[in-house]
This record gives sequence, C-alpha cells and structure tokens, in this order.
Amino acid sequence: MIEDFIKATGQLNIQVVGADGSIKHNQTAENLVVTAGKVFIASRMAGTSSAVMSYMAIGTGTTAAAVGDTALQSQSAIVALTSTTPSSNTVVYVASFPAGTPASLTAITEAGIFNASSSGTMLCHTIFAAINKDVGDTMQITWTITLS
Repeated sequence: MIEDFIKATGQLNIQVVGADGSIKHNQTAENLVVTAGKVFIASRMAGTSSAVMSYMAIGTGTTAAAVGDTALQSQSAIVALTSTTPSSNTVVYVASFPAGTPASLTAITEAGIFNASSSGTMLCHTIFAAINKDVGDTMQITWTITLS
C-alpha cells in the first residue's frame, strides 16, 4: 500500500530594532499550522478560495497555540505583509510593525498569519517568550511555512 502524508510546518524569526537603529532583540520560534490553515491550503489547491494570506498580527496571549485556534488570544496590532515569496515547497511571509504599532510599550508573546485584516482565516499561530516592543521600536517578522 502506498502512503503519502503532507505536513505543514513553520518557523519565524523576530527582530526588534530600536529607534537608534540598534538590534534590541533577535529570536527564532517554531509555529503551529492550525486546522483552519490546513483547510485554507486545501481550498486554494481546489481553487475554491481566492483570498491569499496577506496580514500578520501580534498580540499578548500566553496560552499555548492549539490546532483549533482561529484568532490570536489578545491581538495588539495587525499589518499587511510587506512581501510573500514562494519557493519550491516553502512560502516566506514578511511583515514590519513600525514605530507606534502598537501605540505603547507592549510585551509581545504571540503572532499569527491571516488572509484579512479582520475576521480572516488564520494560517498559523505561535506563542513565544515575551519580546518588549517600545513605541519607538520597529519589529520585523520573517515567517517560513514549509510543506513536506
């Protein structure tokens, strides 16, 4: 019997740059491709969904990511992706959260990728150790999703 399994995994790199241009934080984290994200991937393969993943959100939730998640636990900000690059069996999503987003010092602990700025389908979700983003800092997240 032939068996074939497709697995979707992800990893993100989070970098915070201070107002003076210095790198204040650089961290890599694993993520969870949630059930809604897997359904979305299948719908794109079948041509039943034209919406693409185009937003990234950050928040302050701390409960472990679960396959049934459809939103961040406590969203602080959402921005449009600055780039989406497919290559072989990967897609790299990049988003930049500029100074003032969020509007105050925030201990960021979660992130997710969505196909809309509100009420969108979540592709993936991750929880990580707190990263302080001050109002003058920028945060760039580079997120790689791999199908294997």
